[in-house]
Amino acid sequence: MSQRKIIHIDCDCFYAAVEMRDDPSLRHVPLAVGGAGGRGVVTTCNYRAREFGVRSAMPGAEARRRCPDLVTVPPDMARYQAVSRQVMAIYRELTEQVEPLSLDEAFLDVSDVTEYRGSATLMAEFLRQRVRDDVGITVSAGVAPNKFLAKIASDWNKPDGLFVIRPGDVADFVHALPVEKLFGVGQVTARKLHELGIATCGDMQQVSQALLADTFGRQGVRLFQMAHGEDDRPVVVTRIAKSVSVERTFSRDLPDKRACEAVMTTLVEDLNRRLGRKARHKPVHKLFVKIRYSDFSTHTLERVREFVSEPSVADYTPLLDELMTDIHRPVRLLGLGVRFRNDEAPTTQLRLFE
Repeated sequence: MSQRKIIHIDCDCFYAAVEMRDDPSLRHVPLAVGGAGGRGVVTTCNYRAREFGVRSAMPGAEARRRCPDLVTVPPDMARYQAVSRQVMAIYRELTEQVEPLSLDEAFLDVSDVTEYRGSATLMAEFLRQRVRDDVGITVSAGVAPNKFLAKIASDWNKPDGLFVIRPGDVADFVHALPVEKLFGVGQVTARKLHELGIATCGDMQQVSQALLADTFGRQGVRLFQMAHGEDDRPVVVTRIAKSVSVERTFSRDLPDKRACEAVMTTLVEDLNRRLGRKARHKPVHKLFVKIRYSDFSTHTLERVREFVSEPSVADYTPLLDELMTDIHRPVRLLGLGVRFRNDEAPTTQLRLFE
C-alpha cells in the first residue's frame, strides 16, 4: 500500500480575516466578530485581540474588560459561506478527495495526485498561495501521513504557516508531543492523564492499552493509537463533483486577447489531464470560461456543449470571443472548465454551505 499523504488546511481567524479583507480599517485594531451588547459572545477574533487574551466563545463583556479598545462587528454568515465555497473550490481543483470539517477547514487526501512532482509539501504551498492571491485571506497547512497528525501540524506554525511531518519523523514527533495536543483531550482528561504520570505521548507509550481502556473506555484505545502516531481514518468525501476546472493567475497581466489565446493550449492540456484523473467517465453538459481583469472584476460565460469527452482549444475559442469584448483589456486570471450533467443524486446529505 502506498504512503498516504494528507493535508489539513485551516483558515486563519476566518470570520475576522474576511472582515479585515473587506474593510482595511479593521486590519490594525483588535477585532472580534460577535460579542456586542450585554449578552453577546465572541465568535472569533483576530490575532491582535488574542494578544489581550480574547478568545472564541468568550462573553463580549469579558472580552471588552480584557481589551477596552476591542472593535466588534456582527457576523455575516452569508458572506463567510460564500468565501468558504471559494476556498473549497480551490482545494478541489487539486483533488476531489476533500473533506470539509467546517466553513474554514478541510482535510485533503493527495496520495494519488501527481502534480507538483507528487510532493504534498509543494501542493500545500501552492494552495496557500492560491487562497492568498484569489481570496485575499491566509490559511495554515499541515502535511502528514494521516489526519490526526496533519491537523496537529496545521496548528504548529499559525498564522499563515506550513508544517510538515514526514513519515520518518513521526516517531520522534509524537514522542515529545504533550497530551494536551491530542484530539479530545480537554482539561479533565489531561488532569487524569497527569495523575497517571502521563504528560507526553512518549509517556503514554509506556502504558498498556488495557490500562488506558479501563480508565477512559473507548477513548483510551484512541489515545493509545494517537500516542503511537497511528490513524487509519480515510478522508471522507460527501460531495459529488459537479465541475472540473483549471485557472491561472498571472504574475504579470496578459496585455490583450491575443496573449490569452496563446496560453489556451496549455490550459486545455491541464484541464484534460485533470479530467482524465478525476472524471473522464462523467457526461459533460457545459463548457465555461472565466476571466478576471486587471481591475479585479470577474466574468464567466458558459454554454451547453454535450458529448465532449476531451475539450479542445477550438471548443473554448467561441466562448472567449463572446466573453472578451474588449480585446485590449489586460487580464489577470484566465480559467477554463466543464460542468457535468447531473445523472445521479447524492447518496449522503450535503453540508449546508455547499
